[in-house]
Amino acid sequence: MLIIPAIDLKDGKCVRLKQGRMEDDTVFSDDPVATATHWVNEGARRLHLVDLNGAFAGTPIHKNVVEAIAKAHPTLPIQIGGGIRSLETIEHYLDAGVSYVIIGTKAAKEPEFVEEACKAFAGKIIVGIDAKDGFVATDGWANILDIKATDLAKRFADAGVSSIVYTDIARDGMMQGVNIEQTVALAQYCGLPIIASGGVTDLEDVKHLKGQPGILGAITGRAIYEGSLQLAEAQALLDA
Repeated sequence: MLIIPAIDLKDGKCVRLKQGRMEDDTVFSDDPVATATHWVNEGARRLHLVDLNGAFAGTPIHKNVVEAIAKAHPTLPIQIGGGIRSLETIEHYLDAGVSYVIIGTKAAKEPEFVEEACKAFAGKIIVGIDAKDGFVATDGWANILDIKATDLAKRFADAGVSSIVYTDIARDGMMQGVNIEQTVALAQYCGLPIIASGGVTDLEDVKHLKGQPGILGAITGRAIYEGSLQLAEAQALLDA
């Protein structure tokens, strides 16, 4: 299992939001490439990048930043989400050295697009499912759909999806712990590897996730930026 640092990009800076609210952000760095290098030096084996402006705009805004991070760390697996709505965008990111592309809003609204992407870019597609009270949120979490997260995940069980990033919006950026029960239930229901996201706060959360069936990794943001979780210590615990 991996601990995956999040680098959320807004207006060219590394930020963390609370519950996805763009107006409720904390800026942690104005140099995303240096931030990526810092986490690599701390032992990160994968990075999770999010183009927050892109998620709201519906088109990538931080392509240059993502390319620069990929160029700086050519052997590091990188996953990117936010504003990915076309095969051309996916191809661009993969050509730039990104390992996985996360389809979120488009997956919820046009599930057939995910199947198309999986055929074109086998093994490279992750579906991002963001949920509030168990229901799917889209467009930078601005809209809540009448679709259960479990049902959407099941839809992609045989599509060729690499994994699912599952975010409980209520926990995201709030330092309240992971919704382990829902995350594990999702993994068991859909049979796909799940990357937990939202609420990873300290080593206790990591201990609770360790060994849970179907959990491939956990994304952490605010906790490692504010110091309540040490990346190297967390990864060592999972490796033990």
